[in-house]
Amino acid sequence: MNKLAGLLISLVLLSAAAAAQKGIDTQTQKIKEETNKTTARGSDATRSFDWGKGKTQVRERLPNPYQMNSRRDQLIATIREALREKKMVVDEQSSRPSDGIIITQPFVFGKCPVIASAELKRYGVIQYADTAWSRGQYSLVIEVQSIDGIRNNVIVNAKVEGRSGTGLITEWVTVPSSGLAEDEFLAKLVELVTGVSPDAQPQTEQ
Repeated sequence: MNKLAGLLISLVLLSAAAAAQKGIDTQTQKIKEETNKTTARGSDATRSFDWGKGKTQVRERLPNPYQMNSRRDQLIATIREALREKKMVVDEQSSRPSDGIIITQPFVFGKCPVIASAELKRYGVIQYADTAWSRGQYSLVIEVQSIDGIRNNVIVNAKVEGRSGTGLITEWVTVPSSGLAEDEFLAKLVELVTGVSPDAQPQTEQ
């Protein structure tokens, strides 16, 4: 009798263990299936990237000579106004307004070695990078050539100079203009004549 009771207890225990083991296997299988499922996100190879946004927008340089529609006397007056807005002073002794020629006094754009060197590289073409520059300046020669009673060509030339030297010897050296000073003035003049700034126009990417 005792043997029969022991046998029954053993069978019950074995059945319970088998059921528990089956539950574990089912749970393990479910975890494996969930893990092996592929995600809905596509691979990085299928994702698109926009490499074009954020590029620097650069306006093309204005033509020089630049043709403008205005009476010559009015255009001369507008040129003077543009120079005032750019804080440049007209050299009255050298200028010949009646001949359509306006010459400015030198405009200083750099008064310390660091700024002078950086700005000279923008406004001028520097041949020797190791030159010590302490100041930079430029002056403009603006000429108005009449085509007819209403059309004129405006020509702008800049004389760019840098003060170079070390120790007791310093001198003003003329360097070729990069065209930036001329373009900046023409942009201001176009804005005053037309009411629209060239810098506000659609620009090209660079």
